[in-house]
Amino acid sequence: MTLLLTRGDVAALLTLDECIDAVEAGFARQAGGGAVGPGVLALHVPGGGFHVKAAGLRLARFYVAAKLNANFPDNGARRGLPTIQGVVVLSDGEDGRPLALLDSMEITALRTGAATAVAARHLARADARVATVVGCGRQGRIQIAALARVRTLARIHAVDVDPAVAARFAREMSAELGVDVRAAGSVAEVAPGSDIVVTCTPSRAPLLHRVDVAPGTFVGAVGADNEHKQELEPALMAAGTIVVDSLEQCATIGDLHHALAAGAVSLDQVHAELAQVVAGQKPGRRTADEITIFDSSGVAVEDVAAAVAVYEKALAAGRGLSVDLAS
Repeated sequence: MTLLLTRGDVAALLTLDECIDAVEAGFARQAGGGAVGPGVLALHVPGGGFHVKAAGLRLARFYVAAKLNANFPDNGARRGLPTIQGVVVLSDGEDGRPLALLDSMEITALRTGAATAVAARHLARADARVATVVGCGRQGRIQIAALARVRTLARIHAVDVDPAVAARFAREMSAELGVDVRAAGSVAEVAPGSDIVVTCTPSRAPLLHRVDVAPGTFVGAVGADNEHKQELEPALMAAGTIVVDSLEQCATIGDLHHALAAGAVSLDQVHAELAQVVAGQKPGRRTADEITIFDSSGVAVEDVAAAVAVYEKALAAGRGLSVDLAS
């Protein structure tokens, strides 16, 4: 039987803290040779695109997951639909049985924030207190909520192309987190005074520049997940210690891709993959004044780890609809 789990099921079963732990454990398993893949397939269509990301993880058992996500940035304004929609198929890696079919929206949102939190745990200064988030959509909310789990934030600046969205974000996240969240007019206005800057936008041109970032800052670049998207100026990449979720993937579709194309950095200047840092194979932050950059293109290991956490909790709780796909 295959367990069908809706977005509501995923939201009820997987907390952000559990997702952070699962993603960190997944990266650790990857560094120890306990992962297969990841593999990526992208398909561009008018107004958006589709991608398939797949990987396997050897946890209590061998799991393989493949996620099909659609990404249509104009969906909200034009159709009243979410930007990202899709499904995750979680399978038994030993015999191929489809164990679960899960809505991917919640998993994608949570695991993306979780990955930034894992990176910040190793790359942000321990005394980081001020954060800036650029992009105040759903992912911006999860990013800040996840960061608040690993660093004691005292103030958060919110920047968005729509000032009304930033103002609403500030009001609602202040209440949710119990932190002073303030809307800001521009990145240049607040990033220089921030210990952490996270960008999670669909930008196709740099919005965070070298001049905006002070020594000792941790930068989480989350938005670039295809070759056309870009959030960081190549000169900023060149000035920082770069950690990627996947070297191959970021060199193709992440902000690293643009820095390489501009000749600002070379592949051998990338410090590490996040899995290597989590496992202690490479150091995280080494000095108080270095700029650390996490280039997050979104890897399938995160999807497997999160999907397994949901599936195992669903089994224990008796939640979800069991279906026989072969009947």
